[in-house]
Amino acid sequence: MIDIRILRDDPQRVKANCKRRSCTVDIDELVAKDQEYLALTRDIEDKRALRNSLSKQCRDNPEAREQVKALKGELADVEQRQGVLQTAVNDMLAWLPNFLADDVPDGRGDDDNAPLRFVGDKPEFDFEPKDHQELGELHGIIDTARGAKVAQRGFYFWVGAGAQLTQGLFFWAQQELVKRGFTLFMSPCAAKGETLFGTGYLPFFADQTYQLEGEDLALIGTSEQTLIGYRADEVINADQLPLCYTAYTPCFRTEAGSWGKATRGIFRVHQFHKVEQIVLCLPEESPKYHDMCQENEEYLLKQLGLPYRVVNVCVGDMGAPGYKKYDVEAWFAGYSGYREVTSNTNLTDFQSRRLKIRYKADKKRGFVHTISATGVTDRVVCAILENFQQADGTVIIPEVLRPFTGFDRLVPPAK
Repeated sequence: MIDIRILRDDPQRVKANCKRRSCTVDIDELVAKDQEYLALTRDIEDKRALRNSLSKQCRDNPEAREQVKALKGELADVEQRQGVLQTAVNDMLAWLPNFLADDVPDGRGDDDNAPLRFVGDKPEFDFEPKDHQELGELHGIIDTARGAKVAQRGFYFWVGAGAQLTQGLFFWAQQELVKRGFTLFMSPCAAKGETLFGTGYLPFFADQTYQLEGEDLALIGTSEQTLIGYRADEVINADQLPLCYTAYTPCFRTEAGSWGKATRGIFRVHQFHKVEQIVLCLPEESPKYHDMCQENEEYLLKQLGLPYRVVNVCVGDMGAPGYKKYDVEAWFAGYSGYREVTSNTNLTDFQSRRLKIRYKADKKRGFVHTISATGVTDRVVCAILENFQQADGTVIIPEVLRPFTGFDRLVPPAK
């Protein structure tokens, strides 16, 4: 949610932002409704003040009693109109996207994201590398067919050593983030509508949400939703900030309309698993903690030995709540291209305004800023499979994960 004072003071800035972000809200109509709402608010205040003044005269003044009675009816009518307008204004405000950082590039999709740096050397093979789906089938560690049998397409099983490798990655990543000052959570995997709205997933991503029938609950698409919601309606002492949270959860998204060649295997699915980084901080410190989360993401990939690039995400590829976003794209040897494995977004005060998460410092109060950044996901395991495969079909396990897997390589079963 943007600060409504910006809309009132500088509607052209809001209009320009909406145009750049392809938001179709009619800003002129919104401003007119808001001005009408403010006029009704002033009218109500005036009528209440007059009513209170006249009420003191009612005992000895019959005319005052009649005026108070008339004002009561007028107030009811104006308050009803004000309530309707307030709902209309709030509904339109809910669709306004966040403002953008000055260096967010123009563009319509991920092809327009601006590469910032390339890290690590791509592996070279003297054989045709397989993609993670082929390797998963070769080793019997990814089973999409039975995932579809027990659920539907887009669900899958990690099996045996694949499950050990994946769980080892997630446990290792959590421990690394705890070492870096993050508090570890075990989070609910469902959230109320107001939590999804507060974090900006509603109304913008309603078609990506699995709603529980008959309940004001949906399966979470990320633990960002619950970890930010954890501090809703709270005032936090400034000396407690930043608050750094992490959690490992399954994540559920419909991925409506996303099937295609680039989704082969388990790259884009209905259920995946993620270790998340969440930071709540003072407004002036959000760029610093955005960079900190980025450093953490890259540290994890460097420890795993994965080559990657970092891109500055363009306006057309950024969700409405985002102010500035980086994606980290690992090299996928079997796919022969860079593919997103983690993301990192500074959301400024967009979520905290909706969820009423404030800070206080002496007599000053304001809204915290929030950072949402991936730690690792299943996609990182897919990148490990593709980049560390050998000619004989084995896959070398990154050294940092071996204490958590109990093995140093995946070996295809004997035929």
